[in-house]
Amino acid sequence: MRRQQREADFTEFYLARREALRRTAYVIVRDWHTAEDLTQQAMIKLYAAWPRVRDDTADAYARKVVVNECLSHLRRRRDVPVERLPDRATHSQEASVLDVSAALDLLAPRQRAIVALRFLDDLSVLDVAHALSVSEGTVKSQSSKALATLRTHLPQLVLTEEI
Repeated sequence: MRRQQREADFTEFYLARREALRRTAYVIVRDWHTAEDLTQQAMIKLYAAWPRVRDDTADAYARKVVVNECLSHLRRRRDVPVERLPDRATHSQEASVLDVSAALDLLAPRQRAIVALRFLDDLSVLDVAHALSVSEGTVKSQSSKALATLRTHLPQLVLTEEI
């Protein structure tokens, strides 16, 4: 009976949090299919640890596992050499499209993780520091650098919250 309850609790947690966790993963890895795969891998790890996870820390633990999976994936990813580079479209100067996706691609993976956790998941500096196992100062400085990059490439972007 205890195992059935544990599985029911995990299933309820998974169904409630999977979309938010996948969205966070997407901001970090920039691909929906990869984000889905990495979220699933993280959930497998979470399921294995579920008996040790406390109810009050389940969200933070799940978020940390997802972010770690994403960052590990980005470290392992290898670019495959091609014989010929693909053609790239040139953007006209008068087109001022707010392309957040392209601007996020300019950020380092850890900076994307910090932006996702701070501004998408609305976590405090302390919570982001715990999720990424870095100091609060690192979160602040990397947030500042990431926002500066975003402001440079998206001058029309207005951020309502400052660090």
